[in-house]
Amino acid sequence: MNTRIFLQLIFKGMAMGAANVIPGVSGGTIALITGVFERLINAIKSFDVKAVKLLIKGDIKSLIKHIDLWFLIGLFVGIGIAVLSLAQLFKYLFVAHPVYIWAFFFGLVMASIFFVGKRVSRWNFASIASFVVGTAMAVSISVLTPASEDSSIPYLFICGIVAICSMIIPGLSGSFVLILMGNYQLVMINAVSDLNLNILLPVAIGAGVGLIGFSHFLSWLLKKYHNPTIAILTGFIMGSLGILWPWKTENTEVFGDKIKTIGYDWFLPTIDTSFFVAVVFIIAGIAAIWLTESLGSKKLQEK
Repeated sequence: MNTRIFLQLIFKGMAMGAANVIPGVSGGTIALITGVFERLINAIKSFDVKAVKLLIKGDIKSLIKHIDLWFLIGLFVGIGIAVLSLAQLFKYLFVAHPVYIWAFFFGLVMASIFFVGKRVSRWNFASIASFVVGTAMAVSISVLTPASEDSSIPYLFICGIVAICSMIIPGLSGSFVLILMGNYQLVMINAVSDLNLNILLPVAIGAGVGLIGFSHFLSWLLKKYHNPTIAILTGFIMGSLGILWPWKTENTEVFGDKIKTIGYDWFLPTIDTSFFVAVVFIIAGIAAIWLTESLGSKKLQEK
């Protein structure tokens, strides 16, 4: 892998890391927008029996190629940089200028629906139905009422599976799903701060099983039913637009020393200077995706 491609992966990873700061937006959304989603799924899936055999044999060169290691390193280096730097900037902007930053990401994700949808080579009944189902599921999740806390081991295991899968699926947030399942405070606040392995271990095992298992399932879907799968993922992105709508008030709940969003009350904007500035940010978000897609297409043509 040459330096230019590696740097591109780092920048894409930074975008994924920054997205994790935004309530209701997952790194999977950005991975799909930037064109690394399918490769990421296949790379995760490659941590299998063959990888273990290559490791035991000491065939490191083949192992690196099999698990697409440099791709993963580039992506996760970028995610780490974003979490340590850009994430702090976004946190400040969400406090100081929430409407404008929401507007930018609303435009970005709105444009991505078109560009991701273009990857569906044929919009037949199955693709359209998948898109509608994906949209409906994402909208439904965003308006669900949080469940009660449950510390049973089977439920914690399921929480780990569902949370990690939601981090992969575009349009869903892992922490938001944990809130809906009623176990955000138990897992992310109490258990993490106290290093309570009785809680963390079942969740971690569930996350590991979910990550490997779901990546295999999603990879199989993309190979066998590519168009409907991309369509339903596009629907998930479409369904997340409600969360990204710039004009809303947050419904929050206190979890220990953290305040987390559990829902929103949406409203129409007042036509004033702030509204027109927000529209400019929406256009900037659309332009950012258009520019990214244009540069990507140009590089493909050059090759």
